[in-house]
Amino acid sequence: MAMSVSASGSGEPMVDMNTTPLIDVMLVLLIMFIITLPVMTNNINLDLPTRPGPDTKREAINLIIDYDGAIVWNGTTVESLAQLEQYFRAEAAKSEQPELHVRPDKRAKYDHVAHVLGMAQRSGIQRIGFAGQEQYLD
Repeated sequence: MAMSVSASGSGEPMVDMNTTPLIDVMLVLLIMFIITLPVMTNNINLDLPTRPGPDTKREAINLIIDYDGAIVWNGTTVESLAQLEQYFRAEAAKSEQPELHVRPDKRAKYDHVAHVLGMAQRSGIQRIGFAGQEQYLD
């Protein structure tokens, strides 16, 4: 505890502010920041490309899944799931796989869409995306 002793004998109270507790608190905060700063800085190593790759446009396969389970492959109706699996295997065997743009109807059953997506993944299709999501906004 800090005391201030005045040399004058007038008996008047000291008006100066005692800054010793303030300095103690500031030193404690400074030590806490010094200790916690190494914990807050962590490094994440990212492997970034050194130069841009070739800007080639991949071909895309438009796969429409209708509300009644009918499947349309680039404008052609697929007769059975076995035929669809053959299409998937043929596209997966290519060295440059095309992108698969799946466009399910808003009223299509989830089971049909999940089954088709699972079949595409099992067949080896690597680039699968959904198209036409604006129909789900409302």
